[in-house]
Amino acid sequence: MIKYKLICEDCEISFDSWFSSSGEYEKLKKSFLLNCHICNSLNVKKTMMSPSILGFKDNIKINIKNKKYKEIKKRMSEYQGFIKRNFDYVGDNFAYEARTLHYNNKKISKGIYGSATKEDIKELHEEDIEVNAIPWVEDSSN
Repeated sequence: MIKYKLICEDCEISFDSWFSSSGEYEKLKKSFLLNCHICNSLNVKKTMMSPSILGFKDNIKINIKNKKYKEIKKRMSEYQGFIKRNFDYVGDNFAYEARTLHYNNKKISKGIYGSATKEDIKELHEEDIEVNAIPWVEDSSN
């Protein structure tokens, strides 16, 4: 995809437009399919453009996004730590273990956590077994 800044030479308005390639722009221009969205003139041309350069403001936006990402990842790691300390890990047997607890009315001191497919989770909900899915972030700091 390529973005061109175009100008209508009749009403002198400038606007941006996206094309799949520079060749696509030329093809549309030769076929008289480029027109001004204000005055409907076919007298539309490309203007001078500068390349897009990452500027100071863009760097600030990226830093803010990275900071927010790090804050969210930190919070999720805290939740995961809580879950690991207070729940029993059952691995890929989560659906089986959840059903066992639900139907045997076992009173346990800890909840469970593990992995389940979307289909397993859907079936557990259909059986009125309370299940919550949370994203799990692997610690990649090691």
